[in-house]
Amino acid sequence: MTAVAPQAPPARPPRSTPLWRRLLAPVLSLALLGAVFFWFLPQFTSLADVWSAVRGMSWAELGLLAAVTVWNLATYQFVMVVTMPGLRLREATVSTLTTTAVSNTVIGGAAISLGLTYGMNSSWGFSRSRTSVSLLLSGLWNNFAKLALPVLALSLLAFSSTPTTGRLLAGLAGMGGLVAAVVLLGLLLRSREGAARIGTGAGRVASAVLRPFGRPPVHGWDLATTKFRDRTALLLRARWHWLTLATLVSQLSLFVVLLIALRAVGVTSGQVSALEALAVFAFARLLTAVPFTPGGLGVIELALITGLAAAGGDRPLVAAAVLVFRGLTYVLPIPLGVGTYLFWRHNRSWRREPNTAPRTDLVPETA
Repeated sequence: MTAVAPQAPPARPPRSTPLWRRLLAPVLSLALLGAVFFWFLPQFTSLADVWSAVRGMSWAELGLLAAVTVWNLATYQFVMVVTMPGLRLREATVSTLTTTAVSNTVIGGAAISLGLTYGMNSSWGFSRSRTSVSLLLSGLWNNFAKLALPVLALSLLAFSSTPTTGRLLAGLAGMGGLVAAVVLLGLLLRSREGAARIGTGAGRVASAVLRPFGRPPVHGWDLATTKFRDRTALLLRARWHWLTLATLVSQLSLFVVLLIALRAVGVTSGQVSALEALAVFAFARLLTAVPFTPGGLGVIELALITGLAAAGGDRPLVAAAVLVFRGLTYVLPIPLGVGTYLFWRHNRSWRREPNTAPRTDLVPETA
């Protein structure tokens, strides 16, 4: 008589996310946007007042605002070129404008932007490894900048005026976070064993945070950090200074658009100094580290208008300047991104076979 092997129990199908949880983030985002644009903004200004402020600008002010806007859009691709050896500026321009348009218009657009970036780079012959390195480093340095700018602004304010307890505490907290992040990165890049230990420790912390929510512990973070270290060590050693410079130029160029908009609508340095505007801008940018809404829509406007008005700016003029700023840096990239996406879909002259882009020693293709 032949023994029958016991059958394994059928695998349990993965539990789907409840509908209410999938809808929670979009509903909260829409509620926030509605509160900002239909309740908060009307207390400061109206579209008629904004248009009146724009019409009151001189041709010189409009020309300067246009010039800094074009420069700001150009700086988007500098970081991508630095972190992705072999990528041409024209390709980086198409990629960054397209993905920015998606991030600015779609809830959860960050994930779609990632897929688009991989798809575009692949069509130009770049491997997934090179794209991963570029996305990892550009995102990491962008977050470093968001931590560093408030520290820089508060430090400059402390030298220019009497520091308050709140400014000192905020500056110390920001400095502590920045130093901790830089030290952690240095330890991670020092050796593969150190990277694995950091991943293991971070995984334990993440598991402890998830445990009260009934979520299972995370796994494989030691392998993920080791892989990150292997992929990025060579490139960072060769180009960390260029990456830092490109990131700072991009962040400060965005601030210059805000500053010129403030001055153009009539918010003088006596009302809001450049350093005070930088501090408000830096903390508003820090809020976007958590993507509440696409492109920080509503969150940025709320933070900038509240902060600049509290610093002494005329409320209607501040609101007008912020809306002009957001129109140039949030709205304008959307139609430009639609155009670059259509160009990428129809242009075949830049296409290469997968993984046929020029090789480089800075990014190990097999990592």
